[in-house]
Amino acid sequence: MVARDTTDNDYLWMILARDRIGRFRCASLKTDFRTQEYAERQLWVAMSEVIESGEIEEFGQQGDETNSPLDPFEVPADLPEEKLHPYFKLLRDEPGRAPARKVISELALWLAPKDPHFVREFQTNGFDQRLWELFLWAAFREFFLDVEQLDAPDFRCRAPGVDFTVEATTVAPSQGGVLEDHPNPKTDKEREQFLRDYMPMKFGGALTGKLNKANAAGQRYWERDGSKDKPFVIAIADFHKPADKDELGPMTYTQSALWQYLYGSRVTWRFEGEQLVIDTHSIEEHEYKGKRVPSGFFDLPDAENVSAVIFSNAGTIAKFDRMGVTADFGADGYGYFRVGLRYNPDPNAMMGEAFSVDVRDEGYEEFWTQEIQVFHNPNAKHPLKVEALLGATHHFFEDGQLKSITPHDAVLSSFTMLMKYVKAEDWDRETKAAQT
Repeated sequence: MVARDTTDNDYLWMILARDRIGRFRCASLKTDFRTQEYAERQLWVAMSEVIESGEIEEFGQQGDETNSPLDPFEVPADLPEEKLHPYFKLLRDEPGRAPARKVISELALWLAPKDPHFVREFQTNGFDQRLWELFLWAAFREFFLDVEQLDAPDFRCRAPGVDFTVEATTVAPSQGGVLEDHPNPKTDKEREQFLRDYMPMKFGGALTGKLNKANAAGQRYWERDGSKDKPFVIAIADFHKPADKDELGPMTYTQSALWQYLYGSRVTWRFEGEQLVIDTHSIEEHEYKGKRVPSGFFDLPDAENVSAVIFSNAGTIAKFDRMGVTADFGADGYGYFRVGLRYNPDPNAMMGEAFSVDVRDEGYEEFWTQEIQVFHNPNAKHPLKVEALLGATHHFFEDGQLKSITPHDAVLSSFTMLMKYVKAEDWDRETKAAQT
């Protein structure tokens, strides 16, 4: 790579190479070249010397690697096939998932070496949680943050003037109690009740679990080394029910339930003439089949130590597929089509703006951060700066109203169709085989 320093108006070159565990990192750097042409010539000379030495692998070694090369898709011999998570097997075995496999293999090298349990949990009952952590790491890096793995919380993110920690969690299927009986809403009324009570309880269980968790020394997350006296954030994703052949996963529309629970408020809308008017109503509690929980997570005791809650409905295999396709890792013979709702700037809009795109189109562009939403705690002891996650959608609750800062390219929700292309004769043959 050749780059220009706009401050000093000179040029530099950098050679990146894989280190001992497979991560692309800066292996050599030279600065202060007068012209781009001269920097390029010197870069070619330096690369030629590395190639002629025959020590390309050694050239990339940094001396600080913590583990040996790792493959998140290599299943240990002692792990039975029936123990593997069904989504892991789909990701590993489906040819059309090649883009996601490639991206995950690259990202895992940055997280897994410091976590000996990462691969086994990714392959088994921790698949959703580990995929969410991979997504968050990629998004934080795209926010231009230096990301460090901690024992707890999960991440420490830093940049000039920015320093905060993040604990990642997911909403999982309930294994008992009244919430185990999933309502599976079908009508608008059922969906409204689902978002008003059932989902706030699901989000509440995951969030209060992290709020109240303490280590053996009795320390909460914000009291531990690396977290003291700085913003602490919980990042949550909804994996409580997967999509199936008949309907999309609820994660595509549960974000409204999250903010209702966080701020203890809900909204209704109406038109006065041609102007959309939004009314806010306070919520005291959520009730489902006799179970009651108080609303307003940010008003709970000790919640002032949680600076914000991060949410995204995009930490899925589909996201990794699309990002892989944009990096030219698309699988031959497959199409990737994205359909969804993006931010609608019309002040009278009642819903997002519908879109559909072919991910393999040359002009298609996507970012890890487009679906990230940050809900700021109005009572935070250490507020999180908007600049810390610049480019995300930021929500604030002020003067009894939810106020938002939304980038023009923000995506509210989407799903991806993976299409396999077959020749007409192959289609006829497979159809006849299925009929017999």
